[in-house]
Amino acid sequence: MPRRKRHKKHEEHVDESWLLPYADLLTLLLALFIVLFASSSVDQVKFQNMSQVFTDIFSGGENVLDYASLIPKNENEDQSNPIEGASAETLDMTEQQRIIEEFLKEQADLESAIAQDQAELLAIQRAIDAYIEQNNLSDQFATKLTDEGLLLTIRDSVLFSSGSASVQESYKSVAEEVARLLEFDPPRNVIISGHTDNVPIGNAAFSSNWELSVMRAVNFMKLVIDNPALDPRWFSAKGFGEFQPIAPNDSEDGRARNRRVEILILPRV
Repeated sequence: MPRRKRHKKHEEHVDESWLLPYADLLTLLLALFIVLFASSSVDQVKFQNMSQVFTDIFSGGENVLDYASLIPKNENEDQSNPIEGASAETLDMTEQQRIIEEFLKEQADLESAIAQDQAELLAIQRAIDAYIEQNNLSDQFATKLTDEGLLLTIRDSVLFSSGSASVQESYKSVAEEVARLLEFDPPRNVIISGHTDNVPIGNAAFSSNWELSVMRAVNFMKLVIDNPALDPRWFSAKGFGEFQPIAPNDSEDGRARNRRVEILILPRV
């Protein structure tokens, strides 16, 4: 009896068609989660980026998981900590305030030093004026407190003969007394300058008033710094010839006033 052929049973395949909509649902849920997670800190740039991502996804583009930039990064890595930012701003303001306070303190200290220095120069002026009065030298000596310092003016007729740069022997004691008045502690810079009138000079010793004025300043300074209490490093000499007159040169009196030696005691500040 012939055998009946058995019909092979076909293997039953599980219906997997439901996986596609399920995956789409998961994608949508993940996208919704990301939107909700980022909504607390979303800004205009993030919103535009997310809009572009969802447009790509729903038009068949890349998977949402490929857009890692949508997942917020650690605050310390991606954004400046607002507390740290505030602290930095506070530090900046504190630093600015410190600089301002230091500047104001320096200005106050400078003004105080200037006031003290002016008081010292005024005391020196009074001491020199007292010497002038005691020796009846008011016609030949004069003092003036200026922005440049304390100025002592000596008419050259007290010190020099006409056309000469050598201090007269009878007036060398004047240079010695002036030197005593220039003893300061601490020392001050002193500039000794010579000046002439505008009458041309022409002798064997000097070819110009400029040379005459320089040598008068130098020779007077030499007598002054002979005082062992004075340090020559604080002294200098200049000659201006007839180019810095203090009176018109159209009269004998004016020319006499222009022929002079000036001692400028400089402020320390």
